[in-house]
Amino acid sequence: MTDFFKGIPQIRYEGPNSTNEFAFRHYNPTEVVMGKTMAEHLRFAIAWWHSFAWPGGDPFGGQTFERPWFGDTLDLAKLKADVAFEMFDILGAPFFCFHDADIRPEGKDFAENTRNLETIVDYIGEKMAGSQTKLLWGTANLFSHRRFMSGAATNPDPEVFAWSAATVKTCMDATHKLGGQNYVLWGGREGYETLLNTDLTREAEHAGRFLQMVVDYKHKIGFKGTILIEPKPQEPSKHQYDYDVATVYGFLKRFGLENEVKLNIEQGHAILAGHSFEHELALAASLGILGSIDMNRNDYQSGWDTDQFPDSVPEMARAYYEVLKAGGFTTGGTNFDAKIRRQSIDPEDLILGHVGAMDVCARALKAAAALLEDGGLEANRNARYAGWDKPEAKAMLGSDLASIEALVRAKGINPQPKSGRQERLENLWNRFV
Repeated sequence: MTDFFKGIPQIRYEGPNSTNEFAFRHYNPTEVVMGKTMAEHLRFAIAWWHSFAWPGGDPFGGQTFERPWFGDTLDLAKLKADVAFEMFDILGAPFFCFHDADIRPEGKDFAENTRNLETIVDYIGEKMAGSQTKLLWGTANLFSHRRFMSGAATNPDPEVFAWSAATVKTCMDATHKLGGQNYVLWGGREGYETLLNTDLTREAEHAGRFLQMVVDYKHKIGFKGTILIEPKPQEPSKHQYDYDVATVYGFLKRFGLENEVKLNIEQGHAILAGHSFEHELALAASLGILGSIDMNRNDYQSGWDTDQFPDSVPEMARAYYEVLKAGGFTTGGTNFDAKIRRQSIDPEDLILGHVGAMDVCARALKAAAALLEDGGLEANRNARYAGWDKPEAKAMLGSDLASIEALVRAKGINPQPKSGRQERLENLWNRFV
C-alpha cells in the first residue's frame, strides 16, 4: 500500500440523508433498476489520464499538482499503478480506461516504447488479479508527441502513419491481454489547419484504410470487444474529421465499416459541436452505432474542452434516458473523462470528484428509468406519429409523386397544424427529475 490516500475510507452507500462526504448518497451498486443493478447499468470507469497523468495545467499555466509518481521511469509508472488501484478499491470502481502514454514512460524509440508498455501491462495485469476492477477500454495516444503535430493516420508523412499503425497494434495487444471490453480510436489531431497544404481526399482515404486495418487486426487476434471511435469537433485542429456522430457515420459508411465500429460519445465534445449530449446519443442509437460514453461537462462560458465532472441531474437524466431507451450498454459504460480543477490539489479532491459524479449519474439513471417505465413520454411520441401506422400512409412511402398528387386531389386532403405539446412534455419530464 502507498500512503497517498492515507486516511480516506472506502466509499459505501449510506443513503440520501447521509452527511458523510465520503459516502454515496444515491449510487447503490446493488440496487435494482429496470431489472439490472445500478452497477450493471452504469458500468463506471476511471480515466487513467486525467486522474493520474494530468499535471494540473491549462492553456495559460503549467503544473499545479505534485504527485509522487510523476516522472519518466518504470518504477514511477508502477507506483502510479499502485495508487490507481488503491483509488479503484476506495471507490469500488468496476472499470478503468487508459492511453498507452498514460501508463508507460516515453522511450527513445518505438522499440523502447513497446518494451515499456509490455512491462507495465504485465504489472497492471498482476494488480487486476487482486482487484475487482476490469479494463473498459484501451487506446493509443497519437496526439501529444510532436511527431503527431500533423496527424497520425492522416499525416502527410508515411513514416508517421507507419509509427501510428504499429503503436495501435501494440495497444490493441495490450487491451486484449488485459481483457479489455472495447478499443477506442480518438483522432486527436486527425484534421487540418489550412486547405493551402491539405489534400482532403488523400487524408480521408488514409484514415479509412487505417481503420480497416484496425478492424482486420481485431479479428486476426480474436478480440471480442467493440471497436469505438470518439467524435470531437475543432479543438485541437481547426477542422476535425471526426466532428460529430453524423460525420463519423458518413465516414464509416464511406469505407464499409458501419457494421464493425461503434461510437464512444462524450458530453463535452457534443457541446463543442453545437449539439446536446442527448442529441448525439439519440442519433447514434438511431443509426445503430451507440457503444459507450465519456461522462463529463463543459463550462458553457468557455470555448474549449474543460472536462469537468458532471453536476447536473437534469442534463444527465436526458442522456441516460436515451441510453436506456436504446437498450443500455453492452460492452460500453460510463467513463469519467473528467478532471478535478487545477486548484484542487489534495488527494481527497480526486476521490470526492468521482463520488459526486457517481451520485449525479445514479440520480439521473433512476429519474430516466422512472420516466421510461411510466411510459407517458413514449405514449405522447407514438400518438404524434400514429397517422403513419395506417395502411394508406405506409403505402404512400412506396408510391410516387404523381400517385400521391392524385390521392390528395381525390380525397381533398387539406391538413391543418397539430400541436407538438412541447410544454406539456417538459412538465411531464420535470415531474421525474
